[in-house]
Amino acid sequence: MRTAYRLLLLLTALACFQSVHAAWVSGEEAIMGTRISVQLWHQDKDQGKAAVETVMEEFRRLDRKLSPYIDSSELSLVNRMASLEPLVISEEFFRLLETSLEYSELTEGAFDITFASIGHRYDYRKGIKPTESLIDRSLPLINHRNIRLDADRGTVFFEKQGVRIDLGGIAKGYAVDRGIELLQHRGVRHVLISAGGDSRLLGDHRGRPWHIGVRAPRDKGNMAAVLPIADSAVSTSGDYERFFERDGIRYHHIISPDTGRSADNLQSVTIIGPNATRTDALSTSVFVLGAEKGMALINRLHDVETIIIDKHGKMITSDGLADLRQ
Repeated sequence: MRTAYRLLLLLTALACFQSVHAAWVSGEEAIMGTRISVQLWHQDKDQGKAAVETVMEEFRRLDRKLSPYIDSSELSLVNRMASLEPLVISEEFFRLLETSLEYSELTEGAFDITFASIGHRYDYRKGIKPTESLIDRSLPLINHRNIRLDADRGTVFFEKQGVRIDLGGIAKGYAVDRGIELLQHRGVRHVLISAGGDSRLLGDHRGRPWHIGVRAPRDKGNMAAVLPIADSAVSTSGDYERFFERDGIRYHHIISPDTGRSADNLQSVTIIGPNATRTDALSTSVFVLGAEKGMALINRLHDVETIIIDKHGKMITSDGLADLRQ
């Protein structure tokens, strides 16, 4: 009896010790041109803080590798050299290019990282856009088939001078997935990582589902929808993220590969799916495709759902989200 009593006391003490040290831990930082946010539950608060820092450092690493604004990044090196000769690149960068080209094929060219061949001429902070003639001359450069990958040699080659790439339509989603992977290796089971419009979450939040808001594109203070989510990723692409207006026209960062100009049929696209790399790429793709073609694509796929807000502000949902329909 005494042994059982002592064991009970020990277990009670351990439970109290864990409850004192367990905590929700969070962190925020500006990386990759956006706000990175991490919320997680850990049995040890100090280890939880270390886990948050691990995620932030992974975002910093990927920013150093993938940023078009850092001259020493691998992406900048590729843009400078890949049209001159086949360039050996890192295994990670090669995989990202492979994945990007797979989405180009899946979306019949709506997702195309060579949009940067004209996209880099836009400056949304200063309200600068390229001339119409420069856009038209650059259109032959915007084609994912201008990229040649050699898996045996681990090289990339651009078939036309002037081709540039930008992984902005997939990089933040990939970084979110990398953060989740690192936390899973640490045993973290309840977490939300957000990078601007890209989020992924595991488990629940204080015993309840995580709730992710879909912003009303023309009403910054309100949500068009709020989604209860578990063990999924959510990405939103919108024409309100980076833009300027001139003569009643909104110039934003989601460029149609067909025209070299801002896609103008929608206000926002939200994709819910299994991982943030996929939802990031598909949210960009559907925005470019427009409501009809974009919805047809999503309804053909079996692991994603979408909320589309068209240029008139009407919300359109895929079959699995019928309850949200107006």
